[in-house]
Amino acid sequence: QLRLVDSGGHQVQPGGSLRLSCKAPGFTLNHWGVGWFRQAPGKEREGVSCISHSGEYIGYEDSVKGRFTISRDRATNTVYLQMNNLKAEDTALYYCAAGAYACPGYVLDSEYDNWGQGTQVTVSA
Repeated sequence: QLRLVDSGGHQVQPGGSLRLSCKAPGFTLNHWGVGWFRQAPGKEREGVSCISHSGEYIGYEDSVKGRFTISRDRATNTVYLQMNNLKAEDTALYYCAAGAYACPGYVLDSEYDNWGQGTQVTVSA
């Protein structure tokens, strides 16, 4: 089991940007597919983006395409979610998750068995 640490959430104004980070202290996250999920109050958890362990496959939920970018930094063993042009509807608790064979190009939460504790993103004026 990986212990995932996700961070970077904050309150920003609409149109602003944030970068979320996902690390696995003591483990090589580079060997895992990583996804980002979010859950807003009163709503079900939804997949936002994912990247396969090789980086060959990347997926995005439709509402974030063109605004969010997922990436890996293999040197620091970190996966990032760069979020630009944030909207009020992006407000949620964001989680990173890891799965050995996760992300064939789309986000499917059943592929993930390691989860971070969540980091809050609030978009408001």
